[in-house]
Amino acid sequence: MNKLPLKTRVQILTMLCEGSSMRSISRVADVSINTVSKLLVDAGKFCADLHDREVRNVTSKRIQCDEIWSFVGAKAKNVSTMKQPVEGAGDVWTWTALDSDSKLIVSWLVGGRDGEYALAFIDDVKDRLANRVQLTTDGHRAYLNAFEEAFGADIDYAMLIKQYGEKTSPERRYSPAVCTGANRRFTRLTNAFSKKFDNHVHMVAIYTVWYNFIKMHKTLKMTPAMAAGVSQTLWSMEDLCEKMDAVASKPGKRGPYKKHDA
Repeated sequence: MNKLPLKTRVQILTMLCEGSSMRSISRVADVSINTVSKLLVDAGKFCADLHDREVRNVTSKRIQCDEIWSFVGAKAKNVSTMKQPVEGAGDVWTWTALDSDSKLIVSWLVGGRDGEYALAFIDDVKDRLANRVQLTTDGHRAYLNAFEEAFGADIDYAMLIKQYGEKTSPERRYSPAVCTGANRRFTRLTNAFSKKFDNHVHMVAIYTVWYNFIKMHKTLKMTPAMAAGVSQTLWSMEDLCEKMDAVASKPGKRGPYKKHDA
């Protein structure tokens, strides 16, 4: 089976992380959209495993958690009218835990926004920390039981409640209220959306590794992984592809190609 050249794989993964659509990537990289899709799946599985293995024993002072809304296929209110329904269509939330100082994404989870997901997410955050931290969330009530179950009293926890004031301009009836009591945290991964739930999960996994290990933070002058002491070196997308190659199973002379199940 032919393997994509390293340069092409680097181009595809970089464009994915920068928010390009799979169809536009296939045109620019001159490959089929199925090729882009296969690399997305393979890289997503590898990156999920890499993050799970590498981001451990994180020493932190302050962690901020948030849930980022997106959708798969269509927004929840439009799912019933989809011409071509897809599994997992509707609203989807990406839970994130961000170290305030190093900007490291400590943990992430994709799924619903209920108490079960909150507990799974907070349990994972706890497993990755090396010390007691101050942890802040928004006012989502599902966090309350999750923190009680995961940490008990061994956590300094606070909710950040957004306070809104009225606008003083004549156009205020057409504009949202001014937020007066919140700070900016982890922003949206991309303005795009996924057509498949699994693709959304794979993309979050790839983006997280790119953000933590490869993308230089403008203020820190290093990657979040380096700032957090998780990595001692600056990675490149080439390094990531080579790491994927190092664990990939080699195909035999005949029969289907066997992938490493990350």
